[in-house]
Amino acid sequence: MSICGIDEAGRGPLAGPVVAAAVILPARRRPKGLADSKVLDEATRNSLYLEIRAHGIVGVGVATVAEIDTLNIRQATLLAMRRAVAALTVPPTAALVDGNDPPDLDCPIEAIIDGDAHVPLIGAASIIAKVTRDRMMIEACARYPGYGFARHKGYGVPEHKAALAKLGPCAIHRMSFKPVAEAARR
Repeated sequence: MSICGIDEAGRGPLAGPVVAAAVILPARRRPKGLADSKVLDEATRNSLYLEIRAHGIVGVGVATVAEIDTLNIRQATLLAMRRAVAALTVPPTAALVDGNDPPDLDCPIEAIIDGDAHVPLIGAASIIAKVTRDRMMIEACARYPGYGFARHKGYGVPEHKAALAKLGPCAIHRMSFKPVAEAARR
């Protein structure tokens, strides 16, 4: 059986894509310490990311800012999840998805609230999604200086809101999100 865990990163930020990951890991090759990526420090996340990539089958799916603005964040997240599963080199026989709103897939699905904290496969997907998205936002920081994306990864922290008020939105801001739309009107 090839059961995959699925999770996403980046539903809440004001900028950047939403990234989903699907991970299949043999039970005997699961790294110790798999957990919700948000409770792990950056060094631990990066170390686990490398172990998961070395021993697992990983698919990553991205929904762009344009897709988020066109579809809405929920539909874009589900799209990223479907893309992550489609990117797996082995089709899953079942999927365990974090949360209570799973995508439509061609296999049985179980949605698990707080699954990233309780199910190692979902924790692994959480780590892959977060590290991948964080790296994308660090790259975006060089393309769009002044916003601080490398530090806050696009989340609506005071530093980001202040930059948004001063500079206005850039190409990776989600115009459908209220604080960005308000900044664009100023």
